[in-house]
Amino acid sequence: MATDSESAVEDHQRGLRKFFRRLTASDSELDAEELQRDAQQCGSMPALKCQRGQVVSLKGRLRTVVYTPRTNLPTLEAELFDGSDLVTLVWLGRRHIAGIEPGRAITAKGRIAVRDGRKVLYNPYYELDTPR
Repeated sequence: MATDSESAVEDHQRGLRKFFRRLTASDSELDAEELQRDAQQCGSMPALKCQRGQVVSLKGRLRTVVYTPRTNLPTLEAELFDGSDLVTLVWLGRRHIAGIEPGRAITAKGRIAVRDGRKVLYNPYYELDTPR
């Protein structure tokens, strides 16, 4: 069993490792870590662990939003990044959705599909998170 002084030393070493990690990590790495912490705190599944057919809840930030005009069915597509992986959100028959814009934090729920090797949620239920 660890003594109080051994615990204090371990806590100090953990704090130093965290400090040096923040100094040496890139902004994108720190952002990804923050997104993963936020997703974990709200109980969302990491996108990296999602499998085809699973019903999931994902929390992250929209990286891109693109309207894709197609001859038979227009689509609005957004890339959701949760710090671990990307998932494409696809709304069929939509040209625009208020609040769906790059940089917006969102929670999306639906069944994971795979299209061209990428994870996709079609017509997901979504909640816009309040801006910080």
